[in-house]
Amino acid sequence: MTDLRDGDRPNAGVSLAGEIPSGRAPKAATDGVERKRGQAAVSGSGSDGAPSGRGPASVSASNESGLGPARTESGPAPARHESGPGPASNQSAPGPAKNESGPGPAGRRRRRRRKSASKTQAGNGARPAQADAAGGDRPVDRQAGAQADSQTGDPTGAQSGRPGEKKGRRRRRKAGREIQGRPLAPQKAASQAAPRAAHAGGSAHAATAQAPAPGATTPGGAPGPVSSAPVRRPAEDLYAALDLGTNNCRLLIAQPTRPGQFRVVDAFSRIVRLGEGLDATGRLSEDAMDRAVEALKICAGKLKNRPVRRHRLIATEACRQANNGAAFLDRVEAETGLKLEIVTRETEARLAVAGCSSLVGRDTDGLVLFDIGGGSSEIAMIDLTENRSNRLADHIKAWTSLPVGVVTLSERHGGCLVTPEVFAAMVEEVDAMLDAFIPPALPAFSVVGERRIHLLGTSGTVTTLAGLHLDLPRYDRRKVDGLWLTNSEVDRMLDRLLSWDFEARAANPCIGADRADLVLAGCAILQSIRKRWPSERMRVADRGLREGLLNEMMASDGAWRRAGRNFRTRNQQRSSPGENP
Repeated sequence: MTDLRDGDRPNAGVSLAGEIPSGRAPKAATDGVERKRGQAAVSGSGSDGAPSGRGPASVSASNESGLGPARTESGPAPARHESGPGPASNQSAPGPAKNESGPGPAGRRRRRRRKSASKTQAGNGARPAQADAAGGDRPVDRQAGAQADSQTGDPTGAQSGRPGEKKGRRRRRKAGREIQGRPLAPQKAASQAAPRAAHAGGSAHAATAQAPAPGATTPGGAPGPVSSAPVRRPAEDLYAALDLGTNNCRLLIAQPTRPGQFRVVDAFSRIVRLGEGLDATGRLSEDAMDRAVEALKICAGKLKNRPVRRHRLIATEACRQANNGAAFLDRVEAETGLKLEIVTRETEARLAVAGCSSLVGRDTDGLVLFDIGGGSSEIAMIDLTENRSNRLADHIKAWTSLPVGVVTLSERHGGCLVTPEVFAAMVEEVDAMLDAFIPPALPAFSVVGERRIHLLGTSGTVTTLAGLHLDLPRYDRRKVDGLWLTNSEVDRMLDRLLSWDFEARAANPCIGADRADLVLAGCAILQSIRKRWPSERMRVADRGLREGLLNEMMASDGAWRRAGRNFRTRNQQRSSPGENP
């Protein structure tokens, strides 16, 4: 056969080697040779070591010997073996592979001649030879398969050792890589993955030791996972405050953030009516104590589940006034494990002021802060004209505690059916108590009605009025806390409540059935305070003793200084999440 040089084209219907394939062509189609990039693919011999009917393609000098120009394969050529570590030519048996058809074409022209042969064989139904481009560096000789298919008339390649293979390019990917070429993580053996599941209930330290550190390198060389979750604050930064009042049992668990502020982690509030019947008998009833103990058990469970650094649990007027108040606290400690302390009226007034310090603006010179409770009402006069500081409790110039609250006042006058005459009688009773309070002359209160002086209420009564003013379909603390009400708006809400009967008050979502008989008693106390200290506006605070307890504990413990350090550390870790500590 004549060597095909540049410009020569084979005749149509003639194979690239110039010979008609023998009957062993279907077998030879499966013996294509895969070579490294830049090397020619050489057809192999049969499984019995005999040379196949196809002649081998020409091999370039650079791939075979590395010396001299390309030569024509006219004689026996040494065959490459598959067993060695080097590049293999997929010869199925050792020994020289003899070319039966004479000289072959040069290897460096092989790709160009393959395209020419593909075009000429298209009329005979032969499939063109294609390179395997998925791996990128391992082309496969499909010429033998094309010849076999054209001879046998099997266009699908089912008889050539490729059952079900479709016509066209077949993409392959190298082992150990995804389609996009990213390295795959090394797979663990089943014996290595089993201990992880078996020890799922082990200690947290063991689980941490098995997991790779953020930014570390895995055994396979791939970078370890980078944690994007925020760094958890230390557990000792949690503080808890519990307030067991005459009407409510409240718990607050919080975490300090910026100076003077904190984030609420958990909260609980329930109406227990601990002071029910106290004004008539002087003792806590069994039903009231049972309700309070059940609520305190829930609080104990919440405190147990949270690793709290410090907590303070207080009881107020009901336990202060009752003859069996101390015995009740002993029962609480025995059944719930909570040890409550009874605070004085002065301490209660100071805590109420401390809880509302963030609601006092710089444009305020003085204010009257009041907390209308279930069994008592605390009032504090605050003057900010001299040596102003951030601790609002330090500016209390005068205070008083009225031995009357919404529970005691409603029991005396009736809370379900409140007429305008009954409401006026409630106001007169509170007026008599306030007349006994004579505060000293204060610079901030020298001019009555000055706009730099206002009222600040922190009780359920004023929050109810704010909810009615906003006409909320459901009470929302975010909209109520810090709201300003004018005198005309407060008067309008009072008239609206007096026009409702018990059923209408209970149906309102901001009041409810539990407080429908108490809200007008609280409004009577508020009306008496407004008569004593007239002001053009009043600010509403949905906060109280719990917030004051938390503020004092965090300030005395230096929690906000630690919070600042933790905040800076957390920002540094977020700025470089891939770095190892």
